[in-house]
Amino acid sequence: MLNYVWLALIVLGIGVALSTDLVEKSNNKYQNNTPIPAVVRFSQPFKNDSSKSYDVKLVLKKNTFLKYYNENVSGDVVQPAKLSYDKKKNITNLFMKVSDNSPKIWKQMAKVSGKEDDLSGKVTIKDLKGDSTASAAIVFEEISFAKMRDVTSSALDYAGKAVNIALELIGIMALWLGIMKIADEAGLIKIIAKALKPVTKFLFPDVPSDHPAMGSMIMNISANMLGLSNAATPFGLKAMEELDKLNPEKGTATNAMCTFLAINTAGLTFIPATAIAIRAASGSADPAIIIGTSVFGALCATIVGVTSAKIMERFTATKSSQASISDKPSSKGIWIFLAIVALIAIALTAGLGKIIGSIFSFVSPTLFKDIIQIISVLAIPFLIFSFITYGLFKKVKVYEKFVEGAKEGFNVAVRIIPFLVGMLVAIGIFRAGGAMDFLIMIIRPVTDLVGMPAEALPMALMRPLSGSGSLGIMAETIAVHGPDSLIGILVSTFYGSSETTFYVLAVYFGSVSIVRTRHALAAGLLADTAGALGALFIVKLLFG
Repeated sequence: MLNYVWLALIVLGIGVALSTDLVEKSNNKYQNNTPIPAVVRFSQPFKNDSSKSYDVKLVLKKNTFLKYYNENVSGDVVQPAKLSYDKKKNITNLFMKVSDNSPKIWKQMAKVSGKEDDLSGKVTIKDLKGDSTASAAIVFEEISFAKMRDVTSSALDYAGKAVNIALELIGIMALWLGIMKIADEAGLIKIIAKALKPVTKFLFPDVPSDHPAMGSMIMNISANMLGLSNAATPFGLKAMEELDKLNPEKGTATNAMCTFLAINTAGLTFIPATAIAIRAASGSADPAIIIGTSVFGALCATIVGVTSAKIMERFTATKSSQASISDKPSSKGIWIFLAIVALIAIALTAGLGKIIGSIFSFVSPTLFKDIIQIISVLAIPFLIFSFITYGLFKKVKVYEKFVEGAKEGFNVAVRIIPFLVGMLVAIGIFRAGGAMDFLIMIIRPVTDLVGMPAEALPMALMRPLSGSGSLGIMAETIAVHGPDSLIGILVSTFYGSSETTFYVLAVYFGSVSIVRTRHALAAGLLADTAGALGALFIVKLLFG
């Protein structure tokens, strides 16, 4: 299924981009070869008897700009520029740098023309009034295939980002796999796995409770719940490596892998630190108000993700898993798992999330931000110290075992590069080509039926695709609507209650060269949908 989705992202991205460019060309959106009337104000007297450069201000009347570019502006457009007059050729060249105050369409034209802030053209001086003002006609450089240029630029940019992400993982992987090796040798992982055996036996019945994969999965899920993403990814990759050792059909995802990734894509985190920090920086009076709503949304995603994975594994079973399909998971584990989920969901629905946020409302946003930063800084050193100390207590040769585990980090990080490049480039093409806007237009009637505000829809759709993209949308939406508005709380909850599904699948499956992902993507997308709807429900219930 991932093959078809990957192909669809690329085809839709390029198809929408090409269609958009052809429509814009037929409508002459950028007014190619069209003289646009303007006024030029010179900073010094203009002389046409010698070649010279001038600092000028280019003035376009509001109505003129609307007529030619079909873009409303608040007033007359005044743009600083440089004019270079060539007497021999009788040509006046225009060069200007766009800024934040420049019209949107000029920014787009500058981006397409090469450097993102440069725009050039030619000016015909028609009527010189005195020696400092002249009416003129401007013909800007020709702009064509703007969207396709964006697609090309985005594809190359995302390919570089994918490699950088993988390279940055090398050090993190080496660190945490080394620490994990110490904990494993000391027996700490087995102790944790044994304590959680009833639940893990239900979730992963095909994985022996004492297998190294179980400890790695537990550490990954625990790190995600604590918001320690830097630690969660190495644990997750190690878990996939161990699960692949139990895999009788290399290249095909097992039931345990699909369930494990469904839990990861659900993104259950008790403290969504990034979203809270953005809200605090935006001046929120209650930056932590989203803790309860985020946990509720993530719980909905987790329940649906795990349930759908368990159901679909019966319809996508491989030959080697047919024998285990009829095996019954631990009924004790099922009841414990469902009981915990039900208790938390009932508590949050009853308003516990709002109460938790209200407790933190007595703390100023700046102080709360500092507290979150302190927790984030101390959590990882505390884990490292605890694991190493326990290893020393158990007389483990901690340094030797650390080095032994760290050696695996490099190979794993390099192995995921092709998978990461493929997925991120496809997402980049999909976004840059304008297919995301097309998808929003199609889905909007459905989301309107469930009461999702149109302003929050881009965030809900972007979250499974891109972490940085969704972070940017969240920050922009909060800046426009305010962090404590319904929209601001909703987009913050979306960010805190879900994960970047496509990135997770590309990295985790890529680490063990899985090409047949079976039902993992479907379970992950169902989890994303449930998380978004759960977030919408709880936010409207508490703050609507």
